[in-house]
Amino acid sequence: QVQLVESGGGLVQAGGSLRLSCAASGRTFSSSVMGWFRQAPGKERDFVAAISAGGSSTYYANSVKGRSTISRDNAKNTVYLQMNVLKSEDTAVYYCAAKSSTGTVYSQYDYWGQGTQVTVSS
Repeated sequence: QVQLVESGGGLVQAGGSLRLSCAASGRTFSSSVMGWFRQAPGKERDFVAAISAGGSSTYYANSVKGRSTISRDNAKNTVYLQMNVLKSEDTAVYYCAAKSSTGTVYSQYDYWGQGTQVTVSS
C-alpha cells in the first residue's frame, strides 16, 4: 500500500511559478513510476508529467513541456513538479500518482493522492 500526499498548490498570477510536492509512504517508492495528473472543472483528468523509478527518464504532456520539470528525491520519498510561466488554463486540481515500473507511464496508475488545487489568475 502506498499513500500519497500532495502540497504546494495555491493561487498564483499568470506568468508565475509554483512547485508541487508529493510525499509518499511505503517501501516501494524508489521502484515506482511517479506521475502528475490534473483535472479542471468539467473536464477529464489529464496526464501532466511522469518520472521513472530511478529518475533518469521524464515525460511531459505537450501542454506543459518546456514550462514544467518533474523530479524526485528517493531518499525523501518525494516527487516534485516545478511549474513556470503559469497560464490560466493550468488551473486545475493536481494529483500525484504511483505505479509499478511496467507498462505505459501515461495511464494505469495504482495509487493516487487527494489532490491539490492550483488556481492561476489572469
